[in-house]
Amino acid sequence: MTQKDKDSFPLRAYGKSELALLYFPTAQSAHTAVNHLMSWIRRYKGLLQTLEAMGYRKSAKCFTPKEVAEIVRCLGEP
Repeated sequence: MTQKDKDSFPLRAYGKSELALLYFPTAQSAHTAVNHLMSWIRRYKGLLQTLEAMGYRKSAKCFTPKEVAEIVRCLGEP
């Protein structure tokens, strides 16, 4: 395992708020951070559709490891 592998972002299931706060640590609330993250996801062409094809639903409280991997691939590590 290389140093880069050790330092890379862990791809696991994350609650929406948990992941959103990693991307937006200075947000005034978890709700605000989730709104910002979902805005980014909607703006990245095709990302929301890809997540939905993986089984993501708007009412979901968490992202699966595969969904997190796709978000990180598109948006970069938080």
